[in-house]
Amino acid sequence: MPFQIIAAIFLFALLFVFIQIGVVTVAFDKLGLSHGSAMLLLVTSLLGSSINLPLFKVDATREPDPQWQQRMRWMAALHRSFDPNKVLIAMNVGGGLIPIGFSVYLLNHNPLSMGIVLAAIAIQSAICYAFSRPIPGLGVGMPILIAPIAAAVIAVTLAPENSAPLAYICGTLGVLIGADILRLKDVRGLGSPLASIGGAGTFDGVFITGLVAVLLA
Repeated sequence: MPFQIIAAIFLFALLFVFIQIGVVTVAFDKLGLSHGSAMLLLVTSLLGSSINLPLFKVDATREPDPQWQQRMRWMAALHRSFDPNKVLIAMNVGGGLIPIGFSVYLLNHNPLSMGIVLAAIAIQSAICYAFSRPIPGLGVGMPILIAPIAAAVIAVTLAPENSAPLAYICGTLGVLIGADILRLKDVRGLGSPLASIGGAGTFDGVFITGLVAVLLA
């Protein structure tokens, strides 16, 4: 899967640079994490990005894209229930479950008003939905700097005293909701048999959004 391999190599290279110049440490420091906890979160997110948990299937409205033909062979071999006329909706562990879990952790360890948090997530989700676009054969794409900059501005505006944790929460959850969940209606016609919430094209978007939004807030 060339696209995923290239994306993974790019992400690892980017993270290596960030770690070398201390950006990752600074970002997670602002969230109250120790160096060890930050590295644990980083490693589990990266390893979890290769795991997709099946949720449900929807009918496809478009023939599978040619670039999926080879992948469909091993998908059919691995999953007997695989159907090329269906789109499997899944949840990615590294780009979906872990950011959600960490957001819950931040909510429980920071004095954030639930009303402000919900308002921030709603605004961020609307922005991500407006700027995201379905890309046939690939998934849903969005300019990578839109989400972190928007999250930082929202957090600083609504909760300047707790802007870092709010930036992470609304930044990551806003991408998952606005660019993934609200776009599920579009996956039927993308020519892809798999749509992963927080996976593939959005894992790097979710991770970088959270990282950059915290740094800017």
